Amino acid sequence: MDRQDRAQSAQTSSFINYPTPQAHDVPYKAGPEPANPVVKGALLNILASVITTVPYLPSFLYANAGFPSLRKIKELDNVEARFEPVVIPTAAPNDEPLGSYTDVHAPHVKALLAKKREGGFYTIADFHDAYKRGSFTPVDVVIGLLPLIRRDVSDRSPHSTAFIDSKLDLVRQAAEKSAQRWKEGKPLGLLDGVPFAVKDEMDVKAYKRFVGTKHDFTEGKEVETSWCVRMLEEEGAIMIGKTNMHEIGMDVNNNNPNWGTPRNPNNQDYYCGGSSGGSAYAVASGLVPFAIGADGGGSIRIPSNFCGLYGLKPTHGRVSIAPCLNFANTNTVQGPLAANMLDLAISFRVLSKPDPSNSTSRHFAPPRPLSSPTKKTLGVYKPWFDRADPEVQEHCSSALRYFSTELGYKLVDISIPFVHEGQLAHAMTIMSEAHSSQLRDTSYLTAANRVLLKVSQQTPAADWLLAQRLRHLIMQHLAHLFQTHPDLIIITPTTPNAGWPIQAGEMGSGLFDGNTQIRTMEYVWLANFTGVPAIQFPVGYAETKHGDGKVPVGMCGHGEWGSEESLIQFGFDGEKWLHEGYKEGRKMPGAWVDVLKGATRT
Repeated sequence: MDRQDRAQSAQTSSFINYPTPQAHDVPYKAGPEPANPVVKGALLNILASVITTVPYLPSFLYANAGFPSLRKIKELDNVEARFEPVVIPTAAPNDEPLGSYTDVHAPHVKALLAKKREGGFYTIADFHDAYKRGSFTPVDVVIGLLPLIRRDVSDRSPHSTAFIDSKLDLVRQAAEKSAQRWKEGKPLGLLDGVPFAVKDEMDVKAYKRFVGTKHDFTEGKEVETSWCVRMLEEEGAIMIGKTNMHEIGMDVNNNNPNWGTPRNPNNQDYYCGGSSGGSAYAVASGLVPFAIGADGGGSIRIPSNFCGLYGLKPTHGRVSIAPCLNFANTNTVQGPLAANMLDLAISFRVLSKPDPSNSTSRHFAPPRPLSSPTKKTLGVYKPWFDRADPEVQEHCSSALRYFSTELGYKLVDISIPFVHEGQLAHAMTIMSEAHSSQLRDTSYLTAANRVLLKVSQQTPAADWLLAQRLRHLIMQHLAHLFQTHPDLIIITPTTPNAGWPIQAGEMGSGLFDGNTQIRTMEYVWLANFTGVPAIQFPVGYAETKHGDGKVPVGMCGHGEWGSEESLIQFGFDGEKWLHEGYKEGRKMPGAWVDVLKGATRT
């Protein structure tokens, strides 16, 4: 074993299930442009009825989507299938636990709080400081918030569309307990009394779980609160409600005929993005400083991008999903969306506490303090990067120049094999997993999802296995890249398009627009399918042809498994670009609400 092999062996030995690093040099080949009809309104219901009843039509649509093309990849012949992307970084022998993640006196928390914070969006620290000064109490905050998000009143606020339910008594009780702790001078930490919201996909005690449908998946039974929600509540944070989402998370615009469709706070004629669109709206409109989302195909990063937020898709398995109902087990994770990097960092550290009851989460090393990497390397696969719209490329390239010239990052050219086929393999996998879980009965779903799941039923086992072989091949190549370039962050635009405009006739019966869905997911699938963490942050704003207000443009960084702290440091540099390098600076959404100003002292 030569020196390089010994070094590589030492690096990979600090992980469990690390892929064998292997380069797969395959020339870039773009896939065909999707040519699916855009269907909405009454015609969509007719289409769903036809597709679910006419023999052979679903098989035709399966083939038309390009899924059988995986059979042509000769490079998969000698690759074993990998059925899940779990790669676990283990703690070093000299690592010591951080202790509290929200103790304002702890050095690692002080280091976060010391980072420069710009005006505009309120942070967790702003709530904390206001409570500490006695300007108002957590009760004052929720009294101002609840009328904005309640659905059970005749004169509903436009903001309430972002929420599915809020248990007023539970919110008030949590706020009163927090206010009492502050009165006694014994707050639990930085999060005590800070409001947050939770995507409807997650279990919360006393709440039903609809997953964006009209069907109650709790079936009237009492459920246990999900681990990540409990971790925040144990820090004193106040869960104010469950947020709207795209039905069963199977699209990325957040059009929801069941509960209504929240509109983008930056431009009311654009979608929020999905499927965590309600969570993104709640943060972008200023109702909460952070929220929890879930990401199986970009569902944290896409709405964060469309709404101008910071979003983190963690390493697969790092944040415990127990006991969440999960329709895409080998792709989906839970993570935070936030208005700024401070809140993203704090919330991630709390969410990612290892869960002793979870067979995967409990093996992860706890989060570590932020430290500036000795090497800062950004990798760009240029032919893939160039698939983005010109304005998106321009904003992302400007940010990359700033990172290179002002912040000391090194830019390198990289390649990633089969990116088009990888997106197909991810789509095939996530759709098959959704159908095989608790969605065999699709009668209560909207027409668009009945079509998708009917098509997913056509997946033969041989194609599904090819998809898992391709997963393994791409993971091997990523491992090779990370071993070749330590501290590498792979850069893409978050989406190739700047936002998704709302067209006439889409709000009533839903929307089936496979062309825009596929295009929007051009880059995000990579992190879900291979399990690597990824961070999204805004890098600029694009002109629009619809409505009033520019729409945000985001950039995404993908790190090695377990490298969230490096990505968070990268995110802070991205925040510096937006506030200092980007000539227009950060823009506040037109629908933003000043909730602290509305917190009248009682």
